Amino acid sequence: MKSLFNNQDFKEIMERLNNLKHDSKRQWGKMSVGQMVWHCQHPLIVAIKNRDKGNGNIFARLFFKKILFNDRPFKKNMPTPSQLKTNETKDFSVELEKLILLTKEMHELKNRKSWNPHPLFGRFTHEEWGKMQYKHLNHHLNQFGV
Repeated sequence: MKSLFNNQDFKEIMERLNNLKHDSKRQWGKMSVGQMVWHCQHPLIVAIKNRDKGNGNIFARLFFKKILFNDRPFKKNMPTPSQLKTNETKDFSVELEKLILLTKEMHELKNRKSWNPHPLFGRFTHEEWGKMQYKHLNHHLNQFGV
């Protein structure tokens, strides 16, 4: 499974982010491309800030965590948590620049030794953090055809 901590996989994601355009058309879902790049920042922020001390949600750990770490892509039109949704118009260029910086920052954490639990899914290994971030970005880049 690919990981944002792997140099080749990181390079691939960066190339795809750079191929994303303000007029990229979604293949499924309701988010605009600006809303999508805004949305993709938040899982990276959770990992980078590494603040949560909780155990996550038992339902999420038991039923959803396993889909994060297999080679199958996420299903199209999966529900999005309300805190990761917006109805506001987002400036694509501004949000893409933030996402690119966060993606680079996450990749630079490839040697971090200590990770706090994810607020929803609980404890991840170092390897799982990299895989989950890659898989989420890959899902949304596929959503917009890049």
